[in-house]
Amino acid sequence: MRRREILASLALTALAAPLAAWASEGKSEKKKGGGESYIQIEPLTATTTVTSGRRGVLTVETGVDIPDDKLRAYCQQSLPRLRAAYVQVVQIYAAGLPPRTPPNADFLSRELQRETDRVLGKKGARLLLGAILVT
Repeated sequence: MRRREILASLALTALAAPLAAWASEGKSEKKKGGGESYIQIEPLTATTTVTSGRRGVLTVETGVDIPDDKLRAYCQQSLPRLRAAYVQVVQIYAAGLPPRTPPNADFLSRELQRETDRVLGKKGARLLLGAILVT
């Protein structure tokens, strides 16, 4: 009796392996958002003051669109420097943001674009802003 159970489980395992391989062939690699020229950057956060003097968090979602392959490769290598420059801008901005005041997206995009051009050493990368939240 035990031998039949073992043989049955081996037969099911042998049948399941090709089916799993066949199922994975049909799935293509998931395309990242924004296209091939887009580099998504982890959300930037900084502390700020919200109503009644409590601390809040300013979160800024960003990405960079770079059509030039060489500049995009350089940007990939410079992501730690670029992120550090972005965080510094967001932290300085959040420290001076008055309570009950919505963040100024135009100012943030202008300053972050300036830092993008400075870190990469030339123009050609376009900063894209996602959500800007104060919680």
